[in-house]
Amino acid sequence: MTESFKKEIVQRIIRNLLDIQILRLIRAQPMWGYRIKKEVETNFDVRLRHGALYPLLNSLETEGFLASQKQQQGGRTRKVYTITNKGKQYIETYANVLKEQIQNKT
Repeated sequence: MTESFKKEIVQRIIRNLLDIQILRLIRAQPMWGYRIKKEVETNFDVRLRHGALYPLLNSLETEGFLASQKQQQGGRTRKVYTITNKGKQYIETYANVLKEQIQNKT
């Protein structure tokens, strides 16, 4: 039973904090939209629609958490996202707040 609870909780976290999870993925290595979508689906078992992903990526870039650069790959142009210092600070703050909340509530 705890394994199914774990899966359910992970999926809830991903859906509710998708921006944080995307920043964490991109912090590990720069990625383009389709790769982000596949990583989320594979790693977290959460289906991610393009209609949800790309507006979120644009928003994260507008807020200064991500930067993008167009790259040619096999005749195709990809928009590759990298995390900015502001994005790194944001996810570090998130991790610290989460840690504080867990320590204060147990």
